[in-house]
Amino acid sequence: MLVLCVFFALLGAASNAVGTVLQRKAALAVPPNDAMRPRQMLAMIRQPVWLLGICGVAGAAAFQALALVTGPLALAQPVFILELPLALLFSVPLLGRALPRAGWSGVACMVAGLALALGAAAPGGGAAQASMAHWVPAVLLCVGVIGWAVVIARHRPSGAPRAALLGAASAVANALTAALMKSAADTFSAHGGVAFLTAWQTYGFALCGVTAIFLLESALQSGPIIASQPALTLGDATVSLALGITVYGEHIRTGWWVVPQLAAVGLIAYGTVRLSRAVPLIRELAG
Repeated sequence: MLVLCVFFALLGAASNAVGTVLQRKAALAVPPNDAMRPRQMLAMIRQPVWLLGICGVAGAAAFQALALVTGPLALAQPVFILELPLALLFSVPLLGRALPRAGWSGVACMVAGLALALGAAAPGGGAAQASMAHWVPAVLLCVGVIGWAVVIARHRPSGAPRAALLGAASAVANALTAALMKSAADTFSAHGGVAFLTAWQTYGFALCGVTAIFLLESALQSGPIIASQPALTLGDATVSLALGITVYGEHIRTGWWVVPQLAAVGLIAYGTVRLSRAVPLIRELAG
């Protein structure tokens, strides 16, 4: 089951990366004067490549749900770190862009860091559902952190600190979305569509997902991507790990295993910063 979890998570990351690149390809075909206007959306809808991009995003959600049903949150969600390097790799043939040497080294660091992190942590165990005694403090804490970050960001001018705060808020919302989706997906798998539509987690993950997207867009508009992307990448994985342990009772290796885990975090952070700083293509994909 753990192999299936990683497999579906990889498919989800790849599907979302392809969807992002295809939607960006469609956006590039729209005249700049139509940006932020209704006719921009109308022009994009008419393009098959945009529809394929939407299918990629929808497929990513389905694969993420399958990953969360077949394995622990602490294993499935960190794999989505690979979405960023995969989007860059897919953009080379699909957008006709070149990936500089710094980009390749950043991709290699992120992949190696993720492999080391998962190998050292070996996430496992946990329950398919969690009690309200675990949900209530987890949701309140996540919502509180998101609200605190947004309030602080609103009192700061546009720039790196504001982008980092909003990126971190988006990361927490993303992680909470995945935690709620895991419960909702298990409800659908075990009890069917009616139970899925009557579960509060279903509407919770939908609301959190929309919030995460809004916060991410706000982060990208507030400052440089080098400030928001590391906060988003590491924050999502870290909070997902914490929610997996505290809400679902999952476990990871401790003791001396913490050393390679910290080294892995350093590799991922270095790779993310290197990509954000050295590859203008990321700014184009963020568009």
